[in-house]
Amino acid sequence: MPTASRLVAAVCLIVLAFLVSSMVIENGEEGKDYGYFTYVNMALGAICGWKIMGKRAGRGWTAGINNGLTGVASLVFWALFVQGCYRMFDLAMRNRYGGPFEAVMAIFSIGIDYGKQLIYPEILITFVIGAVVAGLATEQASRKWR
Repeated sequence: MPTASRLVAAVCLIVLAFLVSSMVIENGEEGKDYGYFTYVNMALGAICGWKIMGKRAGRGWTAGINNGLTGVASLVFWALFVQGCYRMFDLAMRNRYGGPFEAVMAIFSIGIDYGKQLIYPEILITFVIGAVVAGLATEQASRKWR
């Protein structure tokens, strides 16, 4: 059921996904084409905000902060997994893998490589501040619009 807390959580994670995706592109390889990278991450932010954060709102301020941290952690996990799958399929279509097991294992190594791009202080600070703001905003929306 649509609620204000689900909408606020989705919007907060969409904004956070946009900001962090822009930072990753800034810090990334020169001349690399990221394609739909930002849009896919924003869609994942909307889904994680709606499904994970929105339904857990209304349990208190501390739980709200924890909810924001959980939502951002799930967003990072799913973004790394989906981007790893996309890159694996891209490489698989170029016959870079010897078999299906090698291709499936590549998802995780590609995800780890993408995860290494997130270990910059400004990105980590953005994640933490964004998680706290998203959690508190979702909790406030849950309290105000019941």
